Amino acid sequence: MKFNRKTILSLIVLALFMGSIFFQVASMFLTGTKVEDLVVMETSKGVIEIQLNRQKAPLTVENFVTYVESGFFDGTVFHRVIKDFMIQGGGFTVEAEAKEGNAAIPNEGRNGLNNERGTIAMARTNDPNSATSQFFINTVDNAGLDYPNPDGYGYAVFGKVVKGIDVIDAIENVETGIKNTPIGGMADWPTEDVVIIRAYMKEN
Repeated sequence: MKFNRKTILSLIVLALFMGSIFFQVASMFLTGTKVEDLVVMETSKGVIEIQLNRQKAPLTVENFVTYVESGFFDGTVFHRVIKDFMIQGGGFTVEAEAKEGNAAIPNEGRNGLNNERGTIAMARTNDPNSATSQFFINTVDNAGLDYPNPDGYGYAVFGKVVKGIDVIDAIENVETGIKNTPIGGMADWPTEDVVIIRAYMKEN
């Protein structure tokens, strides 16, 4: 059977396409990362995409996905922004009202993931197992938050920003001050609200 040049080129393109799909699927199996574990956050500063790591932090990822799929984060703000440290959200509305989250989850800070620039981790109180809905995104490498620091447990990382790191930088550099809220004054609150307009799971 003879093939003309156009047919040969078409076969080459098809082979490359199929190869690309094969490597994507193989990568998913090797890393344990599901395609659907990608969160999109549409914020007032731009769009952020976060790849969750279910293999390393299964309980934390499941908890976060539950909040995303319920629409819990929609209309909340980044209420704590500290330059050269992190940006924190997931707990307050634009009216500065605290949102009540679900039950706290166990701390998965020993999973081997580090608080590096662009990673997302769970916020908590002095109780290591108190994380509910609030999260933070590291804007620099914060080794002092890795297990076992600072209190023998660390702060559990469960994913990483894969698109929109420039948006993270823009949020990090906003002006902040003290915000009067129903639970008292809170420092490091952006003077102009940085809103999570919508958060949802990306479909592929």
